[in-house]
Amino acid sequence: MNRLYKYVVLFVFSIVLGFAFNMFLLPHEVLTGGVTGLAMVLGLLSPINSGIWLVLLNIPILIVGWMKVGKEFIGNSIFSVLVTSISMQYIPVYKVTDDALLSAVFGGVIAGVAIGLIIRFYGSTGGFDVIGVILTKKRDIPLGGLIFGLNSVVVFISGFVFSWGLALYTMASIYITGIVIDRVHTRHIKLNLMVVTNRGEELKSELIKNLIRGITVIDGQGAYSNTERKVLYTVISRYELALVKPLIASVDPAAFVSISETVEVIGNFRRE
Repeated sequence: MNRLYKYVVLFVFSIVLGFAFNMFLLPHEVLTGGVTGLAMVLGLLSPINSGIWLVLLNIPILIVGWMKVGKEFIGNSIFSVLVTSISMQYIPVYKVTDDALLSAVFGGVIAGVAIGLIIRFYGSTGGFDVIGVILTKKRDIPLGGLIFGLNSVVVFISGFVFSWGLALYTMASIYITGIVIDRVHTRHIKLNLMVVTNRGEELKSELIKNLIRGITVIDGQGAYSNTERKVLYTVISRYELALVKPLIASVDPAAFVSISETVEVIGNFRRE
């Protein structure tokens, strides 16, 4: 059921991405970034649909991703790219509004939500998304900001091919998409987790079993009660918080829990 749910999400938001392209961005020749943007340029300049170009340009990048990230991620990415490509064949290129700025803004938001959720469910839309995911496995870099940097080259291409006015709209759309991706995809955010509990051994075992994280255990004592307690400290990703909170509540509902965002993690931290 979890696998089916994942593929339903990938399927739906891949279509949503095709909708953002054909209904908001392409009618005004406002591009998205990276390989997808290049596919849109080629689609506008040639009789071949942008969806076909999207598949062709992604082939070498997906091969590299297969070697660096793994077959499950690339399999999901291929599925997403194919669904987006096919949807772009059937969704009409229709101008929802005559205002190019509104189209850039709303197209960027819709694309950002779609891409963020696709990546969150361990897929990608191909192109620089794959490169971005590979790089964020090595460093804690906001994925949206990284993709924005990689995709900025499309702005210059669109400026020379079309006009610099449209290039600025493209820049605005890419920037908005990057911001929205970082609001949806929050894996790069790391949290300090400190738990003061009377059931230290049991809670430690459950956290290790479910999180695969190193945990530091400190002997503590209540200042007023003089009661001996265990203090558990670890660092988790933002995604793992949804698992941790109910787990702690089920083991020790009376535990004192402190959660704060960390600036940087140095050392052996599992990022997958």
